[in-house]
Amino acid sequence: MRNLSGRLYAAIRIVLLAVLVVPSAASARDAIVLEPVQLGPHSYYFAGETGMASHENKGFMSNAGFVVTPGGVVAFDTLGTPALGQAMLDAIAAVTDQPVRLVIISHYHADHIYGLQAFKAAGAEIWAHTAARAYLHSDEARERLAQRRADLAPWVDEDTRLVPADRWLTFEDGGPLVFDMGGVALRIIDVSGAHSPEDIMLYVPADEVLFAGDLYFSGRIPFVGPADSKAWLAALDRMGALGPRVVVPGHGPSSTDTVADMQLTRDYLLYMREQMGAAVDEMMDFEEAYAATDWSRFEAYPAFEEANRINAYGQYLQLERESLEAE
Repeated sequence: MRNLSGRLYAAIRIVLLAVLVVPSAASARDAIVLEPVQLGPHSYYFAGETGMASHENKGFMSNAGFVVTPGGVVAFDTLGTPALGQAMLDAIAAVTDQPVRLVIISHYHADHIYGLQAFKAAGAEIWAHTAARAYLHSDEARERLAQRRADLAPWVDEDTRLVPADRWLTFEDGGPLVFDMGGVALRIIDVSGAHSPEDIMLYVPADEVLFAGDLYFSGRIPFVGPADSKAWLAALDRMGALGPRVVVPGHGPSSTDTVADMQLTRDYLLYMREQMGAAVDEMMDFEEAYAATDWSRFEAYPAFEEANRINAYGQYLQLERESLEAE
């Protein structure tokens, strides 16, 4: 009996230690606290880690922002998990008593939208580009959600769902959508078809702050993949024409030296188009082209290892398409 009691005591002790040491899903979510960075009288942002989404960073590897007005708060993107979305709401509530009335989504990629359900539950209205509708019912969306549930549990789980917009935006004349919230003028700018089919940016003229989404990467290699790099370069020109004082990228720190910081993305896109375009013209196999390309100029930047090969292959295929269309 003494041995049985000893074994039982040891088993109970192990269970108690496990409960104390291993956090529950709820406590893991509760541990997320975000600190907003103020950029102007109305504008703030949350700075995610530089790199890819991982269990270690709890999926916090992208940026999001918000604009405080006397008529309510406008959020721009909602980060990559419902828990991060709730953490955003908590942090906003520490800055202002104004409710979040509107969420504008830069594009429907996982690291920018999985926080939406927290905002929807809080009563916010969601706006996004109409081209994002197709993503919601796509195999890509289902596969990415399954992958995130596997890689980012408990922050992405079976209760995580894709949330559609309440208003799908169209830009028939190509100009910005200008609106007012509490006396603060805001501009939504259509740059769709560059990084994704549904890219939009938010500009706050009073603060000279541009929330650029994934068209602008600060201090790291952008994720390009199969994007239209020619349209992306044109989008960078449009950003420069705005002359913002501060640009909030989709990833990386906010930028006040916008021309210089924009140059990395521009140079990277131009170099990739040059190298992969030459390979396509010479009918060179991708593997051979990739191995023959000198990537040393970009190797030291964050996300190079994770993104560069995917980017190069996507642009190889993009330039093949451009070549065929030119014939």
